[in-house]
Amino acid sequence: MGKVTGFMEYERLEEGYEPVPQRVKNYKEFVIGLNADQAKVQGARCMDCGTPFCNSGCPVNNIIPDFNDLVYRGDWRNAITVLHSTNNFPEFTGRVCPAPCEAACTLNVNDDPVGIKSIEHAIIDRAWAEGWVQPQPAKHKTGKKVAVVGSGPAGLAAAQQLARAGHEVTVFEKNSRIGGLLRYGIPDFKMEKSHIDRRIEQMKAEGVTFRCGVLVGHLPEGSKVTNDAKEIVSAAELKAQFDAVVLTGGSEQSRDLPVPGRDLDGVHFAMEFLPQQNKVVAGDKVKGQIRADGKHVIVIGGGDTGSDCVGTSNRHGAASVTQFELMPMPPEEENRPLTWPYWPYKLRTSSSHEEGCERTFAIATKEFIGSKGKLTGLKTVQVEWQGGKMVEVPGTEKEWKADLVLLAMGFVNPVATVLEAFGVDKDARGNARAATEGGASYRTNVDKVFAAGDMRRGQSLVVWAIREGRQAARAVDEYLMGSSTLPR
Repeated sequence: MGKVTGFMEYERLEEGYEPVPQRVKNYKEFVIGLNADQAKVQGARCMDCGTPFCNSGCPVNNIIPDFNDLVYRGDWRNAITVLHSTNNFPEFTGRVCPAPCEAACTLNVNDDPVGIKSIEHAIIDRAWAEGWVQPQPAKHKTGKKVAVVGSGPAGLAAAQQLARAGHEVTVFEKNSRIGGLLRYGIPDFKMEKSHIDRRIEQMKAEGVTFRCGVLVGHLPEGSKVTNDAKEIVSAAELKAQFDAVVLTGGSEQSRDLPVPGRDLDGVHFAMEFLPQQNKVVAGDKVKGQIRADGKHVIVIGGGDTGSDCVGTSNRHGAASVTQFELMPMPPEEENRPLTWPYWPYKLRTSSSHEEGCERTFAIATKEFIGSKGKLTGLKTVQVEWQGGKMVEVPGTEKEWKADLVLLAMGFVNPVATVLEAFGVDKDARGNARAATEGGASYRTNVDKVFAAGDMRRGQSLVVWAIREGRQAARAVDEYLMGSSTLPR
């Protein structure tokens, strides 16, 4: 695919960034995408490799060599058709996906991989600009009604597929705006929310109904999960009113750090901090917003959520930002012969880290310290991993100044009370128990109740959520109609 000798003639070209001093002054996207000529050159690098591992490396199984070739040949209209055939929302994945497809690229064995993500980004942005993204309402209605609980990427993908199959779909979202963790968990500087809004308009034109501010079931008392609901609907009501229910909520229960001083004012979950800022950017009123202005901020957790806290803190004007990671520092380069075509273990430096952040590895927090109920610092110790167990290193205790600590250590499971309201069985990790293969795929133990995305698999990527939403839609369609023409 592409140009037969292109991989030998052209180098990988990365998307550009606006300068740090400029981009930290606002919350707008700062990635400079490839232009048409640059995307064509990157498409030319796609090898005629025989077995395109990128297809299987991509959770939605994007037909990557085909759209690379189409971009190389200038056929952008067919490129978006190919891309949309497997991915409902390439503008989301083209911005926030870590691109496991590129790790699996055959060229990545001993060279830089094809810039697949940047090509995807270029295709969908051009498609919107050219007016090629249009509603696809069903030609025939089935008369069946489906409720989708949760409006993140899994819920949106399921809803769009089901609506296009002719079902009457209603999406329930407990917050005031649609998007789930896409809207409230991802900062606008990584993905502006206008991308969600125009998809919502497309889906409305396809017949999807959205109900915001509606909580299905209830949340535990004192829950820190973002919730703007002004109306409550019971699980029993949904099961009575709809022919099928798809549970697609996010894995929103944050992992806590129960050490002394956890209750001090100034220690917060990342998912308290990030949604508030996203609401402010959207123009919503937020009482008592957690701010990092002039503060010494420590982010505990080295993943994407932690990185988002770093970028947001820098935009607030933090005095300093430090990020802790419990695991040892990874190697700067992966061992390609050992890891390819799988996701490699290596040090990853995000755009937020480049904006200003001290990173410390193999460190554990022992205690939060404060005065008069307010956080003033924390105590740590360096750790080593011996035989798979964490061991503290004697003599490495240290005290750090901190005015704000953000816990970004991942998520343990979806909110249990939602699953309990429906009587859905949970697996050992607290997720909805539902298989993905066989005649009952994505079905829970409760009749006509399905589960997909984080609700079923636990904390994962946007691209995995889209995959599960699409597959669950096909399973629901088969359940309602006996067979389905939706792609799996």
